[in-house]
Amino acid sequence: MLNRSVLVIAPLLFAAAAMPVSAQNVAATNAANQDQATVLRANARAVVVDVVVTKGNDEPVTALHKQDFTVLEDGKPVTVDYFEEHTARTLPPGAIPPLPKMPPNVYTNVPPAPESDAVNVLLLDSLNTPQQFSTYARNEILGYLKNVNPGTRLAIVALNQKLNFVQGFTTDAALLREVVLKQTAPGISPTLVTKSEVGGEQELESFLNSDAPAAPGGATGGGSTGAANGASGAGWANPGAPMGTTAAEAVAAAFANYQSYKSVQRTRMTLEAISDIARYLAAVPGRKNLIWFAGDFPVVVFPKFDQRMDDEDNGIMLREVRKAADLLTAARVAVYPVYANGMMNDDIVSADNRSPSSASNPSRMASMAGMDNNAAGNEERAGQIAAMNQIASDTGGKAFYNTNDLSAAMTRAINDGSHYYTLVYTPTNKKMDGKYRRIDVKIPASKYKLAYRRGYNADDTLAADVKPETDPLRPLLMRGLPSATQLIYGVRVLPVSPQPPPGATRAGKNPKLTGPTTRYAIDFMVRWTDVKLDAADDGTHTGKIQIGLMAYDRDGNAVNWVGATQGMKLTPALYASMQKSGVPAHMEIDLPNTDVYLETGVYDWATGKAGTLEIPLHAAAANTQTAQK
Repeated sequence: MLNRSVLVIAPLLFAAAAMPVSAQNVAATNAANQDQATVLRANARAVVVDVVVTKGNDEPVTALHKQDFTVLEDGKPVTVDYFEEHTARTLPPGAIPPLPKMPPNVYTNVPPAPESDAVNVLLLDSLNTPQQFSTYARNEILGYLKNVNPGTRLAIVALNQKLNFVQGFTTDAALLREVVLKQTAPGISPTLVTKSEVGGEQELESFLNSDAPAAPGGATGGGSTGAANGASGAGWANPGAPMGTTAAEAVAAAFANYQSYKSVQRTRMTLEAISDIARYLAAVPGRKNLIWFAGDFPVVVFPKFDQRMDDEDNGIMLREVRKAADLLTAARVAVYPVYANGMMNDDIVSADNRSPSSASNPSRMASMAGMDNNAAGNEERAGQIAAMNQIASDTGGKAFYNTNDLSAAMTRAINDGSHYYTLVYTPTNKKMDGKYRRIDVKIPASKYKLAYRRGYNADDTLAADVKPETDPLRPLLMRGLPSATQLIYGVRVLPVSPQPPPGATRAGKNPKLTGPTTRYAIDFMVRWTDVKLDAADDGTHTGKIQIGLMAYDRDGNAVNWVGATQGMKLTPALYASMQKSGVPAHMEIDLPNTDVYLETGVYDWATGKAGTLEIPLHAAAANTQTAQK
């Protein structure tokens, strides 16, 4: 009997049965479309650069030719092998053709191929934005959607505790407004802790020196806290007796450490979110404009030396940053950071800058505190602007800040990224040694402004840092994430027939799974061109993939899971047959007889590419299908 926790790579005979012909045709059609499109891969020997050319008033420059451009890599001229101008296309609602209808119980992670040359993804980031500004940004976006140009193609994702897929690509402005309205800010993210949230350094010092400060929940100081400073709460109950300097410094240091920890967590979560977005966009042809609304931008994807040192000091590994950069490069994503906090005020006498700890000389101390806070604020704002400009410049986008008109900023971002030129060249340096390659694009004797990706990492694979004992699919099978499309596949999901007898060993790896269940057969067919199959001298081809399944209930709780890695050694005949059908795989899993969400995934160990897809399974439908067998 089949071990239900083991992946099976079946022979060609199974391949024909696993995927209906019409589903195969969908994958074949998509493959043909991708072959016709210019697709950048970070490990490819051809480099694709999308260039936005504008005049001084941000008006796009049209009708340029290949000979107008000069391209250099690491200061050396290269020859442009391919050149194309892309202009914005206006499409009426409903003009985008849907995917061909899937056969019953067959699903695919093929993204709808866009009609336009550039698509836009809106990232609503409340992880890095205080609540009041998240709400303001949402209202500004709603204002934009009320007057959006017909045919503007948008997808929406949201980041808070994790990345959530909100809406796939659509030109339906009413639908977009509806889903944005539902994105209410859940409160200040517990991972975004700033001095302003606890009142700043002056307020912290005042708290430490004050008489019987209120504790969380309304209780007064004393108890164990007071005992730490002497008998019977000394230091809290005696007005005018400040806490010892050493204790105050210890508390301040603890707060600083807490801030640092939360900052690192936010940075890592943001990097993961950017990587997930890039995986989602991998199979979408053309340029992708990521419009990122946030109040803080904790990551840069191509860090400078001092930034790399800071990341390492904070526990952010360079490989994490490089992977995000490589994924963005491969997916041709240009980032447009938009500062969600609006205007950057410098009012040093505002109420927010007062110092309640300056009772001995209120006027002078308040003024000094205001200047100190203003200087710190200026430094923070300068850092934000620098980070936004660096992210935009490195990826070919543009940053928008110091404006309350976020709706206009969104309009400008979409307009900016809608007209561009694609240049493809073959680098003279053939080594894929992991080093950063600088790209310079110029239009001699012109005053035009050019925005383009400033370089790339010459990485041969995205999988170099993945340890064999880890499960690379597990973090990609989180409930609600957008589908990864680096690997394209179809999957058929059906209850097995006959169902296993009562008392049979459960299929899956959740030992606590109880109650009535249905066993499902999950049949994959992966597009063979997406899987790296190495040729050997004897004509065989080898590769290694991982298949994963993760099922969640309606509340987001994991109910069962299974996954396995399988090596493949294909004979010449089997390899030739797979070129006509795809790479098949089969797994089985027991799921509760309730509504569940099945996350499916495929990962190629050789390249680090992944494909994922969420499939809703309804208990009533499963029971009906089982009864009909």
